[in-house]
Amino acid sequence: MLDLITKDPLFGLVLTLLVFMIGVRINENFRKPWTNPLLFATVVIILILSLAHIPYKNYYVGGSIINDLIAPSTVALGIPLYKTFHLMKHHARSIGFSIAAAALLNTIFTALCAKFFGLSRLASLSIFPKSVTTAMAMGISDKMHGVEEITVVVVVATGILTSVLGRPLLKLFRIKDPVAQGVALGGTGHAVGTGTAIELGKVQGAMAALSIGVTGVMYVIFAPLVVRLILGY
Repeated sequence: MLDLITKDPLFGLVLTLLVFMIGVRINENFRKPWTNPLLFATVVIILILSLAHIPYKNYYVGGSIINDLIAPSTVALGIPLYKTFHLMKHHARSIGFSIAAAALLNTIFTALCAKFFGLSRLASLSIFPKSVTTAMAMGISDKMHGVEEITVVVVVATGILTSVLGRPLLKLFRIKDPVAQGVALGGTGHAVGTGTAIELGKVQGAMAALSIGVTGVMYVIFAPLVVRLILGY
């Protein structure tokens, strides 16, 4: 009976939405980094599936509906960017240089970590697009012959960490410029980081949305070069 219920698409869909909405309400009341709705929903759903012995494939029948919304939701981030287009033009040079430098350093750091920890070829190639939004990361991973499932896990983990640690780090390093805040959150935490940026303000949200696209382009350029030079693949 339980197996039949959990295979229904409504189970995964309703469970995801319900747990996330509870996470949003908790976050509204406490406003702490560790009450991030995505982090809360991820942990709670894992616990529910584990304790109830529900196969992930059953949950994903409905959960995949949420996954299919990734691409259109990423495109929708262009709306705040359009509204602050004048800022993008004014800061175009500094934004482009910052994102390019960050993407290059990020790929080099990833390659060095993969080499230091002795990761396999497949694992190494799969973790490279960790700071690119899921829709783009899966494409990059596929072109580099990585494992898309590993890529998705790493991308989500990176987004959650950025969302949880982003604000405290911005405060620690006294980064108050809204453009810099948005670029940092969007360029590191992709769509999840952009959600945090939007909470900070419209300018931060727009710059984070811009960073998602530019970061993806930079990763397409830098990742294969860094892989070949450092890892020799």
